[in-house]
Amino acid sequence: MRQLFPSLSTASGAVLLALVISTPAMADSTVPAGSAEASNWAATWQASPQPVWGADFLFPTNLPAVLQDQTVRQVARISLGGPRLRIVLSNAYGGQPVTVGRATVAKPLPAGAIDAGSLQAVTFGGSAQATIAAGASLVSDPVALPLSSLSQVAVSLYLPGAMPVQSFHWDGRQTGWIVAGDQSAAAALRTSYPGAISSTARPLLAGIQVEANPASPAAPVVAVMGDSITDGATASLDRDSRWPDFLAARLAPHGAAVVNAGISGARLLSDGMGEHALARLERDVLAQPGVRSLIVLLGINDISWPGTAFARQAPRPTLQDMAEGYRQLVARARSHGLRVIGATLPPFEGALPGTPLDDYYQAEKDDLRRHVNAWIRLGGAFDAVIDFDAVLRDGAHPSRMAARFDSGDRLHPGDEGNRAMADAVDLNAILPGLLPR
Repeated sequence: MRQLFPSLSTASGAVLLALVISTPAMADSTVPAGSAEASNWAATWQASPQPVWGADFLFPTNLPAVLQDQTVRQVARISLGGPRLRIVLSNAYGGQPVTVGRATVAKPLPAGAIDAGSLQAVTFGGSAQATIAAGASLVSDPVALPLSSLSQVAVSLYLPGAMPVQSFHWDGRQTGWIVAGDQSAAAALRTSYPGAISSTARPLLAGIQVEANPASPAAPVVAVMGDSITDGATASLDRDSRWPDFLAARLAPHGAAVVNAGISGARLLSDGMGEHALARLERDVLAQPGVRSLIVLLGINDISWPGTAFARQAPRPTLQDMAEGYRQLVARARSHGLRVIGATLPPFEGALPGTPLDDYYQAEKDDLRRHVNAWIRLGGAFDAVIDFDAVLRDGAHPSRMAARFDSGDRLHPGDEGNRAMADAVDLNAILPGLLPR
């Protein structure tokens, strides 16, 4: 199964970097930990949960309505490695408990296979079977599977009972498999059997954490809150080519991690294809171990969804509405010791041509985007600003994305655009003192 998603924020082009420090740098700090053990764990990968939508929505879920007596195998590329890991499972929007009959982790091989010699069982409170309560998440016991930075891990979950799919992450940009029976320990999945499907959507798996060396401080983690531009809507499948992936590759040699809290269709102020940023900040950022800095690239859907098939009757927010939303997000993150970096909204003239959403762009929407960007740059709300608008726009036509960065839908950058975005980030601006000046 393959997902196609054009939505949300994107960028435009000039190879110009523009990361401007807007207020004095905050001192390095870590999120307060509940215990000595907790302080040695760091979030290294994430897929933010979102509720499953109805059949009348514009896009398919890319998952069956119910999973039963099936194994789900997903692959994730972590940002920072470690000697042990934990997985985080989420039933955030489920209306009933979910039972996991068996879980394993291993180093992946092509086509859904795994390296059998690396296979490790995952337990929960010492038990192979676990139940995730409705609306809750579950963290596994530590698993001894040493992984290097920027390496992949395969997570297999066997679901014995009927599980209505109500909580998932839609746009994983990585092929996973759903196969019959308990194949959680299978070196090669029986993908030719009836009912086997592939999907880039992610059920249950919401996070991976790694343990730091007990003698070392916890690794600093950068969280990125965004929409489809951050989630990677048009990034090459199975290539780890979203802009936070490229940023992770820059940070890993310096012992820092990146977690992607992007959700395609996400908005700052209103629910979209997931809860709005202010509602999910605690779960997706503040509760993640080791997070020190937050990058915020949100707002284009707030501006452009109203009047489209997404939200035909919804009113468009004002600049004041947007500014207050950003201020609230910043205040809450700073109360937890985080440094907060704002990112400007990229240009999107002509977005989504030939689709039911070809009214996503309008001149008055772009006017609001420009005013929002001016406020982000000059309003002083953020500790630093990444000017993705300047990085990606067409110098000869600033309301458009530069062709070399455009995925083709005039809204989302392609792989080259994603790389340009990551390259534009001043690492010392997001994690002061990380690199010598």
